[in-house]
Amino acid sequence: MKCIIIDDEPLARMMVKEYLQSYPNIELMQECNDGFEGVKAIQQHQPDLIFLDIQMPKINGFEMLELIDNPPQIIFTTAFEEYAIKAFETHAVDYLLKPFSKERFDKAMQKFVQQKNNATTNTKELIETASQSTVQSNRVVVKDGGKIKIIPVTQIQYVAAADDYVKIHTADGVFLKKKTMQFFEDSLQQQQFIRVHRSYIINAQLITRIDPHEKESHLVLLSTGTKLPVSKTGYVKLKEVLGI
Repeated sequence: MKCIIIDDEPLARMMVKEYLQSYPNIELMQECNDGFEGVKAIQQHQPDLIFLDIQMPKINGFEMLELIDNPPQIIFTTAFEEYAIKAFETHAVDYLLKPFSKERFDKAMQKFVQQKNNATTNTKELIETASQSTVQSNRVVVKDGGKIKIIPVTQIQYVAAADDYVKIHTADGVFLKKKTMQFFEDSLQQQQFIRVHRSYIINAQLITRIDPHEKESHLVLLSTGTKLPVSKTGYVKLKEVLGI
């Protein structure tokens, strides 16, 4: 079986490496210093297991997981206090609070062996849970070709449905993210972002005008010049948020 260590602390990586020597059936494919390197390494090696730090520079561990199409099993190696990581323990294999002993490491590895058949389901549930946390609420991380782009939420003009993806519209361009409209409706701040239509969530701060349209629908004009449809339900939400 193959594994990868993704942690910005050299001492933490060294400790995992040392403990792994007791597991000759697990091959360490690569050590990564940050989430950017981690994404590339996972795509290249397709590991069965990753040891992942949460707090890292550039992008954190949760954001990195969102960029992986078929994520492997995860053992977190983190300095997060226990209460902060508790919500994720049912989905990850285990979490090791730094500094951790060889005995604690061995327990995590036993759990990995027992759970490895549930890898994909558990990790997807973990990502969904993590995405709802306050750690993730201020920015969206997307893949843009071969690059990774961090979009501050304040730069989002609107979000549009696109089959299994959404299109995030910003001044810098349009970016695809494999999430649902419901996910963004739940995770974006509701006073700033309003779902005005089944296919559109808009940044309320960019609204310049709301015009009547055919039947009981409306059109909203953004300061960018974009016009978007507003459904009957969306209009009720708009009036409530804007106080009109």
